[in-house]
Amino acid sequence: MKPAAVDYVRADSVAEVTAILAECGDDARVLAGGQSLMPMLNMRLAAPRVLVDISRVAELARIRSGVADHASDGGRAAASGAVAVGAAVTQARLEARPTLAREVPMVALALPYIGHFQTRNRGTIGGSIAHADPSAELPLVLAALGGEVALRSQRGTRRVAARSFFAGMLTTDCRPDELVEEVLFPLAGEGARYGFREVALRHGDFALAAVAATVTRDAIRIAVGGVADRPQVETWPRLAGSALDDALDALARRLDARDDAHASASYRRHLVRTLGRSLVEELA
Repeated sequence: MKPAAVDYVRADSVAEVTAILAECGDDARVLAGGQSLMPMLNMRLAAPRVLVDISRVAELARIRSGVADHASDGGRAAASGAVAVGAAVTQARLEARPTLAREVPMVALALPYIGHFQTRNRGTIGGSIAHADPSAELPLVLAALGGEVALRSQRGTRRVAARSFFAGMLTTDCRPDELVEEVLFPLAGEGARYGFREVALRHGDFALAAVAATVTRDAIRIAVGGVADRPQVETWPRLAGSALDDALDALARRLDARDDAHASASYRRHLVRTLGRSLVEELA
């Protein structure tokens, strides 16, 4: 299929983008890398009146480290600030950042699982977060780290914690006149260890189940993607042996996994248990 007719605007500034969104609201869609939006347009699952291309907006192509983060999330490892990634930064560019593994280790571990090099070369950080696919890696990592999303409109700016931003399947707290401006990943906490694992039918496919974990001296923070309609995060004290097995089993059962063409619900629950146990034991 081909997309319906649409007006195309290549924006030069954030102000221009927010002006169009304020005028058009639900009739406008933001185009960054297009790896998710273009298939939706071609299949006519989305039919906006105006397409706003932000790929050449210099303000949205910055990566800043040490930015103050505002999220109050007591379950995450303590960190002094965040890496703020502009919405138009490509996944490949962030993956190639020399300091990424030291700044945000979990992001560095997860990025190679996203599609293939060709898609990461076009796909953007902001686009993945805004699309909010429950099987996608970046929403899971952002939720696992207790990060934030910075939103901009003509009314001003606001930051939304990941736990509130992801509202369901392909649904977020981003309002029709708002632009995802930056994604804030908290810097690694001192003494914390980070891990990420997923299982897919083929490398680069969406995950049947994915697990991200942070282990500190006193706690385990575990997040699961690909099973429920959004990333699910829990924080536990340091568990081991049967206590860890029981906690993972209870989590797997609460996620309301369902059978589909790719995997059964029981297999997804099995993946949550096995991936979770091996990852936590490795980090501990």
